[in-house]
Amino acid sequence: MYDCDYLRTSTYNIFMSDFLTHECGIALLRLKKPLQYYIDKYGTAFYGLNKMYLLMEKQHNRGQDGAGIANIKLDVSPGKRYISRKRSINPKPIHDIFEDILHRFSDLDANQLADAAFLQENFGFTGEVSLGHLRYGTYGKNDIENCHPFLRQNNWRTKNLVVAGNFNMTNVDELFNILIEIGQHPKQKSDTVTVLEKIGHYLDVENQSRFDALKAKGLNHQSISEKIADTLDLEGVLKSAAEGFDGGYAMCGMLGHGDAFVLRDPNGIRPAYWYEDDEIVVATSERPVIQTAFNLTADKIHEVKPGHALIIKRDGTTYMPQILDPATRTACSFERIYFSRGNDVEIYKERKALGEKIVPKILEAIEHDLDNTVSSFIPNTAEVCFYGMIQGLETFLNISKIARIKGLGSHPSDEDIEAIMNERPRMEKVAIKDAKLRTFITQDSSRDDLVAHVYDISYGSIRRGKDNLIVIDDSIVRGTTLKQSILRILDRLGPKLIVVASSAPQIRFPDCYGIDMAKMNDFIAFRAAVSLLKDRGLEKVLSDTYEKCKAELLKPLADMQNPVRAIYDPFTADEVSDKISELLTPKDMVADVKIIFQTIEGLHEACPDHTGDWYFTGNYPTPGGRRVVNRAFVNYMEGRDKRAY
Repeated sequence: MYDCDYLRTSTYNIFMSDFLTHECGIALLRLKKPLQYYIDKYGTAFYGLNKMYLLMEKQHNRGQDGAGIANIKLDVSPGKRYISRKRSINPKPIHDIFEDILHRFSDLDANQLADAAFLQENFGFTGEVSLGHLRYGTYGKNDIENCHPFLRQNNWRTKNLVVAGNFNMTNVDELFNILIEIGQHPKQKSDTVTVLEKIGHYLDVENQSRFDALKAKGLNHQSISEKIADTLDLEGVLKSAAEGFDGGYAMCGMLGHGDAFVLRDPNGIRPAYWYEDDEIVVATSERPVIQTAFNLTADKIHEVKPGHALIIKRDGTTYMPQILDPATRTACSFERIYFSRGNDVEIYKERKALGEKIVPKILEAIEHDLDNTVSSFIPNTAEVCFYGMIQGLETFLNISKIARIKGLGSHPSDEDIEAIMNERPRMEKVAIKDAKLRTFITQDSSRDDLVAHVYDISYGSIRRGKDNLIVIDDSIVRGTTLKQSILRILDRLGPKLIVVASSAPQIRFPDCYGIDMAKMNDFIAFRAAVSLLKDRGLEKVLSDTYEKCKAELLKPLADMQNPVRAIYDPFTADEVSDKISELLTPKDMVADVKIIFQTIEGLHEACPDHTGDWYFTGNYPTPGGRRVVNRAFVNYMEGRDKRAY
C-alpha cells in the first residue's frame, strides 16, 4: 500500500509515510521421532533446522525488525544445556540466526554429523521442539531485549517457559496489577512481560501443587520431578493464565521438559494453523507456509480453534481443549486484505473478489467510459485485487457487448461483431518501483524529494489529455504518500482523470490487536470527517463526542461503548471519499483526482468468514478495543500525540 511502502537500508528507512506495521509471525515445530530417525531417513541432522528456516523465511513478510528461535532437548542429563536460544535484530535477522547456528557444526566430519547422540550431547539446537518468531515492532525500541522468544528460566525443567506470539493486549494495566496482587514484582509493564509472567505464575502454582501431592505420597524429590513432567496439567495452567486476557493473540509456548502449546484468542482475531503426521507437529501464522515447507494440500492443514489451545505433550501426543469460551468469530479482515501472503487459496480468491466488488464505483467514477480508460495497480501487494478488478470490468463489458450485438439487427456484419467482440479493458504497467534507490539523507525536506522518485512511470502507456487512469491499491491509511509523491508521479503521464481505488473501505478507527494504528489523526478518513464537520458548522459534534468519550473511560471496562462513530454519522461514505480526494490532491495537479473506497458490504461479501471490521466500522470485538478508541479520541482532542494503549 502507498502508506506502508518504504525503502529499507541498514542505516535508516525512507518511509513513503509513517508505515503500517505488519503482524508478527510464529512457527512451532515438534519432531515426533528421535533425531537419529531424521538422519537415517533424510540424510541430515538438520532436518528440523532446515524446516524451521523455511517456516520462518516464508513468513518474513510478517516481521523484519527482528527474529528469534529457541530449541528444547527432551532427554538430557543434569548439568547439560537443554534450552538454546538465538535472537537477532540485524538487517537480515533470519539469515543471521541460522548462519550462526549452522556455523557451530562446520568443523564436524561426516561421521560426527551422522551421530545423533554425539550431536545432542555436545551441541545446541539439536532438540526435538523448536519455536521461531518474526518481529514487527509495534511499540518499544527495536533492540534485542524486545525480540521473541522470551525465556523464563528455572532449575526445575517443568518451570522453564519459552513464549513467543503475534499479539497485542489491550488491558496491560489490568494484567500488570494482577501480577502485583499475586505477589510478583514485574520488571516492566508490557504485554509480552505480563503474558509471560502470568503464564509463568500459574505454571509455578501447578508445579507446587503437584510437588506437594507427590511428596505426601512419600516419593523422593528426583522421582517427583519426573512425575511432574509426565502429569503436568498444561491445559489447567493456560485456563488460569488466560483468564482476563483482552486482545488479539496467537501465542506459542514451550516448557523445559518438552510440553508445548499454541493458544488463540476467543474471537479468532489473529490467525494460527497446524498440521500433524507421524513425524512432526507444526504450527504457523499462515497456512501456505506449512503447505510449502511440507508439500501439503490446503485441506490437510487445520486452524487452531478460537479460544482453544493446541497442546503437544512431552510424548508427542496432541489435543485441542477449549481454554476460554469462544466469542463471536471476528477474524481480522486486514489479514485478508494485506497482511497475509496472498498465495493462500482462500486469500487469493478473497483479494480477487475485493477487486471485483469495487468495480461499480470505478465505473461510476469514469462515467462507464472504458474506451478511454487505462487500468493499473500500485504497489505489488495490490496485484491480485487488480486481477479481480479486471475480471469485473470484463463482466461489465460482456453484458454491454451482448446488448450492442443484439442492437445490430438480424444481419450484422462480421466487421461490426468483431469490433464489439474485440473490446476489452485496457491494462498497462504505469508505475515501476525503483527498489535500488538508496540515500543517506534523512532530513525531511530532502527525504520528501527522494521519496517522490521511488516509483518510475511508463511513459507513453496512456494517451495524454485523453485517457482516464485507474490505479487500485489494497488500502489507504494516511494518504500522505499519495499527496506527496504518487499522484504527482502519475500526473506526469498526462491523464485527464486519475481514479485511486482502495480495495478496503475507509479506515476510520484505531486498531489495537496487533497493528500499531492507535492515533485518530493518522487516518485520512478521520481528518476528512473532521474537515467536513468544520465546513458545515458542526464542530459541536467534536466537543460532544469528546465529553462522551471521557465519560466512557470512567465506566467499567466491560461497559464501555464507542461514541466516536458520531464523527462520521452526518455524512455518507461518498461524501467522506470526496473530501479525502480534496485533501490529498496536490495543488499543482493537472489531472482531476477521485479517490474511492470499497463498501463495507463489498468487504463482507468478499471475506465472509473474516468479519473483523473494526478498522472500518468501529465494531470492536473486545471491551479493550472500545477503551482504545475512546482514549485515542480524547488524546486527539487534547492535542496529545501518543498511543492509546
